[in-house]
Amino acid sequence: MRKKISIFVPCYNEEKNVKLMAEAISRVMQPLDYEYEIVFRDNCSTDATRQYLRELAAEDFRIKVLMNNRNYGTSGRGRHLAFGHCSGDAMIVIACDFQEPPDLIPEFIKYWEQGYKVVGGQKTGSKEGKIKYFLRHLYYKIIDAFSDIPQYEHMSGIALYDREVINEILKMDEDIMLRNAVADMGYEVKLVKYVQEKRRSGKSSYNVWRYLTFALNSLVNTSTGPLRLMTVAGFLMSIVSFILGVVYTIMKLTIWYRFPAGIAPILIGMLFLGSVQLLFMGVLGEYVGVILRKVSKQPDVILSEKINFDKDKNSPVDH
Repeated sequence: MRKKISIFVPCYNEEKNVKLMAEAISRVMQPLDYEYEIVFRDNCSTDATRQYLRELAAEDFRIKVLMNNRNYGTSGRGRHLAFGHCSGDAMIVIACDFQEPPDLIPEFIKYWEQGYKVVGGQKTGSKEGKIKYFLRHLYYKIIDAFSDIPQYEHMSGIALYDREVINEILKMDEDIMLRNAVADMGYEVKLVKYVQEKRRSGKSSYNVWRYLTFALNSLVNTSTGPLRLMTVAGFLMSIVSFILGVVYTIMKLTIWYRFPAGIAPILIGMLFLGSVQLLFMGVLGEYVGVILRKVSKQPDVILSEKINFDKDKNSPVDH
């Protein structure tokens, strides 16, 4: 019996890319000796993406479609639901914008057959712009510096996961970023180097705010380092403030006639301490937000439509 590969393609407003992506994946997979399915997960697109997905699924039973009832953002809830519907012995995740080339798929499968449970893409460069690539590089350095577990630098969204890994992912907390979870699991990871292409068409739904949210979530979910840093910084600032207070008092008592009081040092000190306190409160707020999401039972992702899953006897039951 041939092994089966699931290719999971999340998409949102990708009307110009979905057909090309389906064709590219089929072209890559057909020469290989594997059964395969292409699972598109649409996050409530507002363009013609859904209609194109219905047409693709009508033409090929191996193309399966999950359509969210609303836009659930990039939360792990949607990831868990989609992963639970992939029935392959291994699953490959690839974005629909062609920034990660589908031609990498055979190489990923080759390393999987060699025994690697996780095969990930690693960007060695990017055509998306030097500033954005530099910021990503800085992000990985910060995460790795604070994380309790060594992280994989520049590991991108395209990755292959063995069925054993998928089952473990489905057990874990939905809030944890997948690439951070892979490092925590301890599986041997094979990284395939490539240069990220420019987005083929359309506009990314990620803006500065979403990138910042992603970065902060990664930081607070992988480390308690910022909390320790706050404790150490507070302790050091207390010592410095005490020393400055003693020095200031001595100078006022000994050379008061040549040492004007002045309000500027007091204002500067108050503004500095106030800004530091606000920063620390923000860090605490991030951790409290994570705790709130964990203790609050969020509604499951609701699907408005499922296509072609009833044509596969191995498809998992509804979640």
